[in-house]
Amino acid sequence: MSIYKRGEVYWYKFMWKGELVRESTKQGNDKVARQMEAAHRTSLAKGEVGIRDKKPSVGLSDYLKKDFLPFVEANSKAKPKTAVYYRYGVTLLLASDMGSLRLEEITSQHAAGFIARNSRLSASTMNCGLRTLRRALKLAEEWGKLERSPKVTLATGERQRERIVTEAEFLAYVELCRQPWHDVAVLLYGSGIRPGEAYKLRWEHVIVNGAGGVIQIAEGKSRAARRFLPMVPEVYRTTKARWESLGRPAEGWVFPAGSVSGHLEESAAKIHHAKALHKLQAATAAIERCAKNARHSDWQAVVATAAKVEKGYVSRHAETLKTGVKPFEPYCLRHTALTRLAEAGCDAFTLARIAGHSSITITQRYCHPQADAIERAFGKLAGGHKIRHSEISQLPETVAEDTLTLSAVGD
Repeated sequence: MSIYKRGEVYWYKFMWKGELVRESTKQGNDKVARQMEAAHRTSLAKGEVGIRDKKPSVGLSDYLKKDFLPFVEANSKAKPKTAVYYRYGVTLLLASDMGSLRLEEITSQHAAGFIARNSRLSASTMNCGLRTLRRALKLAEEWGKLERSPKVTLATGERQRERIVTEAEFLAYVELCRQPWHDVAVLLYGSGIRPGEAYKLRWEHVIVNGAGGVIQIAEGKSRAARRFLPMVPEVYRTTKARWESLGRPAEGWVFPAGSVSGHLEESAAKIHHAKALHKLQAATAAIERCAKNARHSDWQAVVATAAKVEKGYVSRHAETLKTGVKPFEPYCLRHTALTRLAEAGCDAFTLARIAGHSSITITQRYCHPQADAIERAFGKLAGGHKIRHSEISQLPETVAEDTLTLSAVGD
């Protein structure tokens, strides 16, 4: 018998008189699936049924409109951005020549053709359509509308959010950030929470006292996103100062704004972020001009005027400004915080809990063990365990060899 699982449902397949029989059991129990396969084989052997005709194929356009989009809308009520993303992806697919294809006709070659014909678009935009296609075809496979979904390769060159922001870069950056983005940036860099979680943070879920503080993420992308996080000193000082400046509220938004939602939104945050980066780049450009001209005795004043910052700021961050700060996405602040935790020795399972990941596979991108980390891991076993390393090393060579041999036999 041959059964396999697609998503939450078991399928079976076998050859009968040279023809492939493949059907979904629509069951999540492997024992029931095996019984259904055996029953089908028996019916064929007795001549009670013949090879069933294949279901009529479905066009991609109709499938996206009638099946995929309703599913997305129904299952993304708590995540409206997901629905918006897939809706836009569907628009891209319907505008392409793939819209007229049947599901079983779509191959990896069509995905490559989609990239070639939409090269004028950014890699991120093209990948929105390709990710939508990949998700839609996987669901079609689970629902029995497609025997096997093809491999969909994404376009290269997509803007990544895995840039590590050094401490010197962050200090130079955050000093230029206006409120409330300044405090949000400190929170992301110090706790590693998602930007969306920070925007929607409420005082009911923040504890600030004389000893420290705790942040509760009460809502999120998944069950794993709901978690408690202690405040590091810098986050605690910043959050407490904000709490006191707002009159020590017991409820309400931590980062209130004049938006429709009442709190800071991603669009406004990106504007604040872009303005701080613009000043950093203007300061670096002014330093480069001064170095080429070599005529300004007070180059710090020239740079301060060009970048519209204080002269003291240029003096404090001169080395960072001379090196330059490459642009980064706001999400990179979270990525940096989680990477620093991993480098400090936080194991992947604990890091997943801190990050709010539902899968440790996602967390592993932050874990890059170096040689010294591997050495430290083995160093924890220096005291010995079952084969008593420390005791055996003190025995004469011949005795030690006998001990190891007996130990191996005993195991």
